[in-house]
Amino acid sequence: MQEVVTGYGLIEGPCWDPARGLYFSDVRDGGIYLLGPDDQVSIVVPKRRGVGGIALHADGGIVFGGRDISYSPLDGREGKALLTGEAIPGSFGFNDLTTDQAGRIYVGSLAYRVFGGDEPKPGKLHMIDLDGSIRTLSEGIMLTNGLGFSPDGRRLYHSDTRSHLVRVYDVAADGSVGPWRTFAAFDGGADGLKVAADGSVWVADAHGGRVAVFEADGTHRLDVKVPLPMVTSLCFGGPELKDLYVVTGSDGGPKPACGTIFRTRVDIAGQPQAPARVKVTAGVS
Repeated sequence: MQEVVTGYGLIEGPCWDPARGLYFSDVRDGGIYLLGPDDQVSIVVPKRRGVGGIALHADGGIVFGGRDISYSPLDGREGKALLTGEAIPGSFGFNDLTTDQAGRIYVGSLAYRVFGGDEPKPGKLHMIDLDGSIRTLSEGIMLTNGLGFSPDGRRLYHSDTRSHLVRVYDVAADGSVGPWRTFAAFDGGADGLKVAADGSVWVADAHGGRVAVFEADGTHRLDVKVPLPMVTSLCFGGPELKDLYVVTGSDGGPKPACGTIFRTRVDIAGQPQAPARVKVTAGVS
């Protein structure tokens, strides 16, 4: 694996933009950044902490989590909160997110402060529909993390880190989901995930120094070893979506701030991430 950039606190939310490069966040130290085609890093949204998920929006900006689910147009105009933490009773914010082919946003809420020493309480899975309405789809997630759809859109995979497993839901035509079942169990913690074009599920092992790859039926295929132990998420990028970007935190590393982006070439292509299409015109000045 090639070390691309390092020196961050806790990198999360990698999101590939074919036109610009790789967006990522630093959950601990704040900020959303862009790793450009020349591997140079620029700041996109300064200071914003707790961003666990990022997605492109069809209007040209990005959607990201934290205390609220927010939209930034990236052109100097002020952004907008699409979903506030106050809108979900008992929520302390939101972690990872993804989109379906229609452009709806799926996101998990947090019912406690993960880094605040709070007693863990179960959060929920929500969907923001195209008109901005909210639906709660599932409950009982102890620490919501990676979300990703199968290539045909009929299954949604969802990491629950503190339950040491990846859930899978069957998805209906209207975007709702059925009861969850266990897709894969983890001795450590399942963190961010992506689904490749062949239907395989690639999962960051939060404390295992690897990306674990599973077949669509849950059979373990292989492990991609990572030089640092705290593997938080991953993303397919590059012209063919065969560049695997793996991001880490600093826990267990050689320095207090050694969160790193690694890159390696893989044989299996990722699948393009559909942009969000949730209405954001109102409130963007």
